[in-house]
Amino acid sequence: MSHDIDPKLLEILVCPMTKVPLRYDAEAQELISDQAALAYPIRDGIPVMLIDEARPLEDTEVKK
Repeated sequence: MSHDIDPKLLEILVCPMTKVPLRYDAEAQELISDQAALAYPIRDGIPVMLIDEARPLEDTEVKK
């Protein structure tokens, strides 16, 4: 089941490691921190903003 993230929430969420804004990957249901090269999962519509839960990004996934 796919959930859209509230745009207002996306505006205030930042990467807990770098404190930079995140981009939303709707297909993967993840919030992406390009600077930290991490993808934070969204489970049941709730972003999991824990560094330990984040997935490291492959070089090809990072937008520069």
